[in-house]
Amino acid sequence: MDDFERELREAMERQPAPPNLKRRVMEQRSWRRPQSHAFAWQRLAASVAIAAVLGGALAWHRAEQRRKGEAARQQVLTALRITNHALNEMNARLASHDRNDQE
Repeated sequence: MDDFERELREAMERQPAPPNLKRRVMEQRSWRRPQSHAFAWQRLAASVAIAAVLGGALAWHRAEQRRKGEAARQQVLTALRITNHALNEMNARLASHDRNDQE
């Protein structure tokens, strides 16, 4: 366990940075700067494209739901017309039957 603690202490000791570290980091930052603008524009364009696709999909979904709702409404109205017609015929038969019974 003492070896492990010693190795851990050595690994955690503060060590001075290499003398050219700052220069290398600054060179990498300046080298990446033109790409970062292009990359930002690409991300913006991709975001706009994704938003447009999602907006179009949402609009299509709503239109499809509206179409299905209208079709269901038409089916209900047709069923009500058929039922109304059948009830009218039944009422006419009953009225005719009642008239025949009274005579």
